[in-house]
Amino acid sequence: MSKAIVFAYHNVGVRCLSVLLAHGVDVLRVVTHTDNPAETIWFDSVAELAARHGIPVIAPEDPNAPAVVAELASLQPDFLFSFYYRLMLKAPLLALPKCGAYNMHGSLLPRYRGRVPVNWAIIHGERQTGATLHQMVEKPDAGGIVAQQAVPILPDDTAFEVFNKVTLAAEMALDGVLPDLLAGRAVAKAQDLAAGSYFGGRRAEDGRIDWTQAAAVVHNLIRAVAPPYPGAFSDTSQGRLRVLRSLHPSGEKGPHGGRPTLFIRNGHLYAECGDGGLLRLLAVELAGSPLAAFSADNQINAIFGTPTLPLS
Repeated sequence: MSKAIVFAYHNVGVRCLSVLLAHGVDVLRVVTHTDNPAETIWFDSVAELAARHGIPVIAPEDPNAPAVVAELASLQPDFLFSFYYRLMLKAPLLALPKCGAYNMHGSLLPRYRGRVPVNWAIIHGERQTGATLHQMVEKPDAGGIVAQQAVPILPDDTAFEVFNKVTLAAEMALDGVLPDLLAGRAVAKAQDLAAGSYFGGRRAEDGRIDWTQAAAVVHNLIRAVAPPYPGAFSDTSQGRLRVLRSLHPSGEKGPHGGRPTLFIRNGHLYAECGDGGLLRLLAVELAGSPLAAFSADNQINAIFGTPTLPLS
């Protein structure tokens, strides 16, 4: 029976740990994170899954601390796996397993190496992403690939919806390759990093909408940061406008000549963007309160004092 140490968090961590257990891997220790009370915890708990199976769990602030490395080294693992664990693992940890260290990344490497790959893929209008299991080296997301699984990104998918697909893709990729990996038959394919891309993390402020951009660009931002992420927003004369979901009716143009404007048409709420393109806004908050679609212009007039609300 192969022995493993698993660094894991989030839904990908839960599903991939489940795969290891289903294949009879002896998980000696799970290393995870303590949930941050300031963060919206919308995902499943790796610690709870480990507890159900009687697996010891630790959540060190620094997994690379000498005491942590020494504790894990004493377990003499065959494998080390990292499934959406948020901290970088340094050389002393990566050297511990006899049969290698492997990470599951939420993109089709070498594209979208680095942080929050699902969100970045949507922002850039990608129509496909996936999950990649690769060898871990000190350089992030740079080791040889042993398995990949692609999933589609549909034009109105939000990051939450795509992340759910990527979670399943990760489970499928690991489940498919694990027998060969445990038997020492898996072959790693080197990445061509020059053909890929690397992105850093994102902040809530990065969700600020520039309505002078094209409608497609604004739509991609809205869906990339839609809840449970912080959401896209802009500031108006009536308070902060937070846009939680949109549709992009392809080819439709607005009546304001590319002047960014919020308005009502046929009972639906629309935003005209800088290229004259339209977004239909399905879920909106204004000054912290939900803003519903209206059946007539005079209702939006009652709220805004005008039939339209300029967005720039």
